[in-house]
Amino acid sequence: MDRKAYHEWDLSSLASGLRRGEFTCVELTEHFLSRIRRFHEGLNAFIRVDEDRALAQARAADLALRAGRDLGPLHGIPFAVKDLFDVRGLPTTAGCRLLEGNVASRDAAVVRRLLQSGMILVGKTHTVQFAYSGIGINLHYGTPRNPWKAEPHIPGGSSSGSAVAVAADLVPVALGTDTGGSVRIPAALCGVTGLKTTVGRVSRAGVYPLSWSLDSVGPLCRTVEDAALVYQILQGSDPMDETTWGRPPQDVLQGLKRGVRGLRLVFAETVFWEGVHPEVEQAVRACGSVLEGLGARVESIPFPEAEEARRLNPRGLIIAAEAYTINRKWLEGHFDDLDPLVAYRMIKGKEVPAFEYLENARAWERLRRSVVETLRDVDAILVPTTPIPAMPVGPLEKDRDLYAERNITYLRNTSIGNILNLCGLSVPCGFTSEGLPVGLMIYGKPFDEETILRVGWAFQQATSWHQSRPDLAWADRPDLAWTAESP
Repeated sequence: MDRKAYHEWDLSSLASGLRRGEFTCVELTEHFLSRIRRFHEGLNAFIRVDEDRALAQARAADLALRAGRDLGPLHGIPFAVKDLFDVRGLPTTAGCRLLEGNVASRDAAVVRRLLQSGMILVGKTHTVQFAYSGIGINLHYGTPRNPWKAEPHIPGGSSSGSAVAVAADLVPVALGTDTGGSVRIPAALCGVTGLKTTVGRVSRAGVYPLSWSLDSVGPLCRTVEDAALVYQILQGSDPMDETTWGRPPQDVLQGLKRGVRGLRLVFAETVFWEGVHPEVEQAVRACGSVLEGLGARVESIPFPEAEEARRLNPRGLIIAAEAYTINRKWLEGHFDDLDPLVAYRMIKGKEVPAFEYLENARAWERLRRSVVETLRDVDAILVPTTPIPAMPVGPLEKDRDLYAERNITYLRNTSIGNILNLCGLSVPCGFTSEGLPVGLMIYGKPFDEETILRVGWAFQQATSWHQSRPDLAWADRPDLAWTAESP
């Protein structure tokens, strides 16, 4: 491997290189910081980069290794976090300029776990304002650019900057959150791997909330194995997040490479396929043949719970009501200062009647019990992550109605999984004729991240879509590189 192309190495290779002494943690961190400087102006993935903090952490990581204190498989690896995660001493803006003074006094639980494992935090990535969209546009701080197109295309949201940063190899790992698809949508549109964890697997303490019912935390990485390595550290009980209480961590690494022979994988023939772009459908359907070739049983089944989940989510009412409650101060007191693409939709949450909110919440509970029974003999579901590929940014910024319509489109397949409390993994599975990435979504039963990671790992051993990288010549702007004064 080219030692100068550390950004093309997976996490295991980087870890091995560090331990063999091929490079130091400082050298590795400086390599990724230089890429951030080089491509910042073109891609706009980061809202803040803290070079001094990152290099100090890297020096400490080198000293620990030289002293024989190896903190784990990700010791010395740089990472970034979406600007919903608290980082001590830095503002958590949630994509909104009004929150510039919201400086964290402590790290979010998951940030703390990664730092304690020896990882190096380089900065915070852009997000949709208050994380309230699957498209990825932010009119306050600017929209991160999908790296696969010179013409501005959406990155997907709301973990937009994290997906762009990983797709462009600015960091090997970035954290995102997923309430209705906000890890998986940008992962699919930017051609990377994204893991949506079951609520209760990973602590959300110190993460700016959108919906206490549905928020989850997950990694965006180049490969499934990378995602498994990060998830192994992230998961576990936290006294500050009651959803994680009593939930023992699972060892997803032990069985990751067992293959899929004998597993029953199904295409769910329901709403997931309505209005799907023909090239997206073709790419996702072809994944069935790949997995069959690896020994899995691939079938099609009806999955009525998906349509029922869509019916029980009119206007996204539960997320809307909870999001309005969380952000009421800003919506009622500073409405005209907010991103209109977000504010005009979120404020409708105050119109949700209590009886409708509670009836739907109870109906979701019944539906989730039904799903567990339907999937009793199913190991994983295969569907398109998004029905359509990334769209140009311009029309969506200008037309609020088009934005709202396409937001529903992008969120449809992913939000169903949140409602049903499934875990989900999006992996790259092809490209359209216009060179835009396509994502395969692998859904698993609640708390069965082990199986979907196993399926995703097997798929990536048989394909090379995850190894594809965008041509960033159009984004190479070293004359306008990141500086300490950048926003």
